[in-house]
Amino acid sequence: METITAFVGTIDGIVWGVPMLVMILGVGIYLNFGLKFMPIFNIGRAFKLMWGGRTKSANGKGEIPPFQALMTAMSATVGTGNIAGVATAVFIGGPGALFWMWMTALLGMATKFSEAVLAVHFREKDKNGSYVGGPMYYIKNGMGEKWKWLGTLFAIFGTVACFGIGNGVQINSIAQVLNTNFDASPLIVGIVVMILAGAVLLGGIKRIGAFAGALVPFMAVAYVTGGIVILLSHVDMILPAIGTVISEAFTPSSAQGGFAGATVWMAIRYGVARGVFSNEAGLGSAPIAHASAHTDDPVRQGLIAMLGTFIDTILICSITGLVIIISGQWTSGESGAALTSAAFNQILPGIGGYLVAIALAIFAFTTIVGWSVYGERCATYLFGHKAILPFRIIFVLALPVGATMSLDFVWLLGDTLNAMMAIPNLIALAVLSPVVIKLTRGYFTADRDEKAEEPLSTNN
Repeated sequence: METITAFVGTIDGIVWGVPMLVMILGVGIYLNFGLKFMPIFNIGRAFKLMWGGRTKSANGKGEIPPFQALMTAMSATVGTGNIAGVATAVFIGGPGALFWMWMTALLGMATKFSEAVLAVHFREKDKNGSYVGGPMYYIKNGMGEKWKWLGTLFAIFGTVACFGIGNGVQINSIAQVLNTNFDASPLIVGIVVMILAGAVLLGGIKRIGAFAGALVPFMAVAYVTGGIVILLSHVDMILPAIGTVISEAFTPSSAQGGFAGATVWMAIRYGVARGVFSNEAGLGSAPIAHASAHTDDPVRQGLIAMLGTFIDTILICSITGLVIIISGQWTSGESGAALTSAAFNQILPGIGGYLVAIALAIFAFTTIVGWSVYGERCATYLFGHKAILPFRIIFVLALPVGATMSLDFVWLLGDTLNAMMAIPNLIALAVLSPVVIKLTRGYFTADRDEKAEEPLSTNN
């Protein structure tokens, strides 16, 4: 096992080196300039479209309403990254890591927007008449047959990666937090989650969409409300905490208590890595869900899709990070979910730890369900519809295994596979950016023309 861990660690150090960080941030900056920072200035419009997309549009084509597509994507993004991932980033990179998570999210809104636009624009109908899409399809249909191998490469990485980020990391975190707070056996937890996940997954994308549309908003609102209550009870410490985040993003974090200290590079590296792990902007996973949306306009779905990054990182991850910093627990030597649990429990003695445990369990479970869709679609792209049932069975059976594995190795594997997925997707986003910009300009030009043609109201 030590040999395997060392091997994966070597690959992780390569794929998460300077080139990867330049690609993720560089593509985000490039798309923002190309779109004239449209995503940042249209957050309000995006929320209106999301609310209006709770039902299928009359002229749209697709499998599930736009809102359910977003919730399916968010069920995969809102997970352990928001609780354990933020804590790990702060533990290793210091408070400054949170700043780089913010930067990754702000730039990533344009990335997520572009992914969804391309996914809907280049999606296909499968033999059952269902709409399918994602990086493998917009690489094949947008970049041409000679680049089809790159789409196949993404599908291979996606099929394998879902067992890391979407399976092993999630079930391992559920098992650990329930064992810590309720003394539950990791193996028993893995078996129970296997049964529950199997019941949802066997229903396919429509059942998963309905499940995510019902549970994801509830769990996100509950956790955010709890976090805001904690922050408001220490409102005088919020601005100093934000000041610490910003200052330590550019200066080395000195050793304090159980915190070993961190360089600026560590803050950037783990802030960006955990930011991408959490909001998945650039990975190419979320557009697989958005391709199924019942919509008649790729840009409209892109605007809805970018909210996933905003809600996940700017809102939920910020709450987790600020609570950890305000509590002072980031210097305690704890890491992962245990650090977040200790921070919440210090401010809310007796119930804070249980709040984190329950939230993490629900977050991680919905991520398992969401990522099963991504892995299944990648496997189907590679092997056809005959792969669906075997994939679901293998994915579900892997849960008890992940529950009993080493936490450090599971996170390492998840990080590495994330980067492997991102590489072909980021290449495609850069190459196909003119398509995104053209479609976006057309959408907003048509919107302005439509408003200009509206008759003026008169008072009689």
